[in-house]
Amino acid sequence: MSALSDRSPGTKLGLALLIGFLLSFPLFTVWLLVYDRQQQSEFAQASIAQGWGGPQTVSGPLLVIPYRARVTETVTEGNQQVTRSHEIWRELTLSPEVVDLDTDLRSERRARSIYEAVVYEAAVRGRARFALPQDLSRAGVAAEDMDLSRAELRFGLSDPRGLGANPRVTAGGQPLRLQPGGGGGAGFFAWIDAGALVGRPLMVEYQYAFRGNRSLALAPQAGDTRWRLRSPWPHPSFQGSFLPAQRQVGGDGFEAVYRVGNLALGQSLVSTGESGAATPPPPPPPDSGIERYDADAPADASRARHLAQVSLMEPVDLYSRVNRSAKYGFLFIGFTFLAFLLFDVIGGVRVSAVEYLLVGAGLVLFFVLLLALAEVIGFAPAYLVASAAITGLNTAYSAAVLKSWRRAAYIGALLAALYAVLYILLSLEEYSLLIGSAMLFVALAAVMYLTRNLNWGGRGAEPTPGQAV
Repeated sequence: MSALSDRSPGTKLGLALLIGFLLSFPLFTVWLLVYDRQQQSEFAQASIAQGWGGPQTVSGPLLVIPYRARVTETVTEGNQQVTRSHEIWRELTLSPEVVDLDTDLRSERRARSIYEAVVYEAAVRGRARFALPQDLSRAGVAAEDMDLSRAELRFGLSDPRGLGANPRVTAGGQPLRLQPGGGGGAGFFAWIDAGALVGRPLMVEYQYAFRGNRSLALAPQAGDTRWRLRSPWPHPSFQGSFLPAQRQVGGDGFEAVYRVGNLALGQSLVSTGESGAATPPPPPPPDSGIERYDADAPADASRARHLAQVSLMEPVDLYSRVNRSAKYGFLFIGFTFLAFLLFDVIGGVRVSAVEYLLVGAGLVLFFVLLLALAEVIGFAPAYLVASAAITGLNTAYSAAVLKSWRRAAYIGALLAALYAVLYILLSLEEYSLLIGSAMLFVALAAVMYLTRNLNWGGRGAEPTPGQAV
């Protein structure tokens, strides 16, 4: 392509804009590359944590008591409507009045190649108090219809693969034998004779450990839930429907205290199979003659719609920062091309389209280097190395194109300033728009001042002594 110096300044500007537009395609490819590497990172993290335990949600305990209920149905027999009554088994699901829960979360990093995943081991210690409500008849359940000897005490854990060995549960001071599952759900349960509930509260104490990764959530279901959570991880993110009533976060970890009541949950402490409160109950005695009721939806899922959650966040998400930095690629190309254009139309230095293209390719390469290095040495060192490499490369090339190391020094200083400002923009996300718009205003004012006497439609002219750059 021929040199641009014999064309009008307007034509030179148009060609610079056209080359900048063409460079948007490789810049868009960089965004796709960042997305692809982020997907690979998430896949690798999931692979690292496979078999360890996924993000965990803890719920319970719930006391599930089977009871007899009489139902009436009308059927057609011999062209006649026949009404029949019979008994079925349903379930009464009782939430504890108070749950006092302590959780110690011990986190660690696990690496595979250049990828890391945050996993944890959690130790849970809790106490729960159950009591039959005085107005139980309002739920349509008579005390004499309940089979307290076949009750279940259910604990929920979303990914039971991470459950540790030897969980311990006692009710009224007596140890219980635990079974896998929770009446068809995820977690574990124990058969219990709930006869001790009659006339007095039942105290349940439990202790178990489990493994997981990324996040831990509690599904509060009690009348009053108190959850104390401690961890040495210094970067928690509190999420979910409920936030801690108290929290302390520091370099040595965090501690959070949650208080949640059932009025905030919008649910009663007592529910029956008619409201979806039951998973399939234990089978009735074979000689009872009572049919079995199967609910369509597990009760534990319907009762646990609100979560208190904490995520173990990485302090720096390098892929999001590289992606954000790549979005400023057009500013890098625009400011650098603007400097070359001013040297061309005002300083009289010949800059060809190929030279614009090569300098722009170097600017796009910065983001590829940043991504590749950040995965290995971290974002901040990668940014320093990549910006120094591209600034040095374009400064040396500009010295040959502009026929002067003094002019090339302006290009190097411009790039160094741009990279410094970009790093500040990435660090101060709240003020990025303000700083970016101020930069554009200053740049536009400088261009308007330097080109105030330029004839954009005429041929390029030799610079006067007052115009030399």
